[in-house]
Amino acid sequence: VQLQASGGGLVQAGGSLRISCAASGRSYRTYTMGYFRQAPGKAREFVAALKWIGNNTRYADSVKGRFTISRDNAKNTIYLEMNNLKPEDTAVYYCAADQSRGVVVSSLPSQYEYWGQGTLVTVSS
Repeated sequence: VQLQASGGGLVQAGGSLRISCAASGRSYRTYTMGYFRQAPGKAREFVAALKWIGNNTRYADSVKGRFTISRDNAKNTIYLEMNNLKPEDTAVYYCAADQSRGVVVSSLPSQYEYWGQGTLVTVSS
């Protein structure tokens, strides 16, 4: 599975941004697709994830109500819509794929086998 992230940039606090992750390769339609982020000097943390099949989603508490993860099957792309951005959302955002089957949507980075390159999101105050 190959993952290509795009859409990062600079935005003011309170603004919105959408990042994308295009997937290709075999069998990814059964996977869990997730977004993680890593701020300078901090560990990588879970942001949101969804099952490519079905409606199961999961969000970190810090982004609930502000971020929305979605998919476009026709474009083989996962989106992360980020609203009401805060300076603490500044990080490199990574998309990842977990090939585990089942209904559980994992928040553990170690569960995800495939990773895209990161895209930087900077929120200015």
